[in-house]
Amino acid sequence: MHQRIDLRSDTVTKPSPAMRQAMANAEVGDDVLGDDPTVQRLEAKVAAMLGKQAALFFPSGTMSNQTAIKVQTQPGDEIICESSAHLFFYESGGPAFISHVSVATIDGHNGVITAPMIKKRIRPDNIHAPQTRLFCLENTHNRAGGRVFPVETMKQVAELAANGGWRIHLDGARLFNAAVARGIPATEWTRYADTVNVCMSKGLGAPIGSLLAGDAETIAKARWVRKKLGGGMRQVGILAAAALFALENNILRLAEDHANARRLAEGLTELHGLDVRPAETETNIVVVRCTDKCRYNSGELLALLAEYNVFLVPFGDNTMRGVTHLDVDRDDIERAIEVFTTLLQ
Repeated sequence: MHQRIDLRSDTVTKPSPAMRQAMANAEVGDDVLGDDPTVQRLEAKVAAMLGKQAALFFPSGTMSNQTAIKVQTQPGDEIICESSAHLFFYESGGPAFISHVSVATIDGHNGVITAPMIKKRIRPDNIHAPQTRLFCLENTHNRAGGRVFPVETMKQVAELAANGGWRIHLDGARLFNAAVARGIPATEWTRYADTVNVCMSKGLGAPIGSLLAGDAETIAKARWVRKKLGGGMRQVGILAAAALFALENNILRLAEDHANARRLAEGLTELHGLDVRPAETETNIVVVRCTDKCRYNSGELLALLAEYNVFLVPFGDNTMRGVTHLDVDRDDIERAIEVFTTLLQ
C-alpha cells in the first residue's frame, strides 16, 4: 500500500518537528487574565501584518467569523454575503443562532460579489425591512475553488460601505494564499475591511487557531463575545507559539502548494470524463467534476481513489475537491495523477 495522500483539506496538516519544539518552549500564562506573553506577541504581530489596531486569538475560524458578525450587528439586522460563503454555508446557521440576524445572499462570480451586486441587496430605509448592517466578503473563496478576490473590487465595495455607513468583514481564512498568489501584502485587502479573520490551521500548518483583527474598540467587544461563546483559553501560549512559527516560516512556501495544485489540475484535465480547469486554479484548491462521459460518478470515484490511499472530498453535484498543503509534495501529486489515470484510462 502506498503512502496516504490526503487532499481532503489543508486543515489535515500536522505540526512539524520544529513547530512542536516551538510549542514545547513556549512561555505561557493565563490568557483569560491577560497573562500569556506568547498570545500577546501573536496578537500584536497579526494586527501589524493586517494593518489593524488590535487582534484576538480564537480557537476556530467559525468562532472568529461569528464573533465579527455579533459585534457589528444588532438582533434583527441583516448581513450581505455571497451565497456559498463559508460563514453562511459551513457555520451551522451561526448568524441566526448567535447574532439573530438574517442573511441576504448573492450568487457571485467565482465567489466575488461586486459593489453593484451588493447595492441591489441593500434594504430600503423602511420599517417593514431589516436594516442592512454588514457586508461579508471571503478571500480566497473556498467553494469557488480558492479564487482570489480582486483588490479593485474590494475597494469599490469599501467605497459603497463608506458612503452608506455600512461595515465590512473579510473572512480571510486563506488570505495569505491570496497574498502569495498575487505577490502583494495582505494589507492591500485588509485596508478596505473593518474586521478580518485569518486562520492559522490551514495552509500555514498550525494545529489550532484563528485571529480576528480590527480597531481596538471592536476587538475589545469581541473579547467579551469570545468569553460568552466559551472561547477564552488559559495557558494557550503553546498554540500561539505554533501560530507564530507558522507566520514566520510558512507563508512564502504557500507558493509550493499553489504550484502543486496547478500541476494536479493540469494532470487531471487530460483525463477523459473529468472537467478540471487549471487556469482557474489560482491557489491551493482544485475542483474536479465528473462529466456525463466519466465511467464513474464522483462518489464512486472517491471510493476507488480511497482504495489507492488517495483522499479527496465531495464538493457538490458530481464534484470533488482536492486541496494541496505542506504535507503533500510534488511526488504525492504525481502519484495522485497516476491513480486517477489508472482508474479512468
